Amino acid sequence: MASRPFSTDGLVHLDNIKPRTPMQRRWEMRRRKHVHWFAECVGEFIGVFFFVYGGVGSAASYHLNTDNVAGLSSVLQIGIAYGIGVLLAFVVTAQTSGAHYNPGVSIAFVLMKRMSVGKAFRYIVAQVLGAYVACLLIYAQYRDIIKDTEVALAKAGTLDSLLFTPNGPAGVFAIYVAPGTSLGQVFLNEFVCDFAIGLVIWAVDDPTNFTVSPLAAPWIIALVYALMVWSYSRVGVATNSARDVGARLMALTVWGIDAGGGPYAAITALTNIPATMLAAVIYETFLADYSRTVTPAHADFLAARIAHEQHSQGVSAAEHSPSASVEDKGVEKTIENV
Repeated sequence: MASRPFSTDGLVHLDNIKPRTPMQRRWEMRRRKHVHWFAECVGEFIGVFFFVYGGVGSAASYHLNTDNVAGLSSVLQIGIAYGIGVLLAFVVTAQTSGAHYNPGVSIAFVLMKRMSVGKAFRYIVAQVLGAYVACLLIYAQYRDIIKDTEVALAKAGTLDSLLFTPNGPAGVFAIYVAPGTSLGQVFLNEFVCDFAIGLVIWAVDDPTNFTVSPLAAPWIIALVYALMVWSYSRVGVATNSARDVGARLMALTVWGIDAGGGPYAAITALTNIPATMLAAVIYETFLADYSRTVTPAHADFLAARIAHEQHSQGVSAAEHSPSASVEDKGVEKTIENV
């Protein structure tokens, strides 16, 4: 057997220290063997849900403040809320799905041969559904306030002109631009912001990056998302295709076809994908160096992931045959997906 690149000796598995019921054991075994793909999709769904639920919820408080009550929200708070949403997504589901939460990231993984097309498709569907459900729940929680806002705008004679704008009730969820805004300008804004986010994601995912440990990665990604909200949301920025498409579908569900957004909807829905792919290509072409050594923190992280893969496959294999290749296959699969 080939030598292992990372030592898993001495690592303790959860089932060695935490008791489980027989039903839990049977379910985990079946889940790992038959529906692990679904568990990964649930992880992506919940991750995007947290991201959108935090950010859009804060934006609702900001945009629906028709009485200009001080302290309800601000662009600063919205950026912080999106950042906290990203952090919560990582904390809750990163160990299950790998923490994509973004169609651009999943498609870039396909481009780099780190994910199959089928798996990326499942991830993207789960991501969009997570955003859609989050927005539906926010709408249900804010429904009375939204209705009151619509009534107030109707009395002022501005509902039709403001409903599908950044300052209207629908603009809480789907992203719109003011009439007369240059689509070229907003495309540039969206592309540059998404490219910057993608470059940071690829940098923190680099196991040879000594400036970032795996523990710091969620915080840095959260900060770069918050930074784009703080700096460029006034121009109009989505930062994530799942957030935009899911929210747009929710707006169409509630307000009908008029909530579509026109040509700008295509910019917010699609720009994230080529921008993130370009960021991945730029990083891999010019900034990555495969002669560098893996950092000690990343080595520990990778060893833990390999041990998990080996343990999971070993449990499954024990039911069929004691294959000696389980360990090697686990190492290869895990390293390919890191």
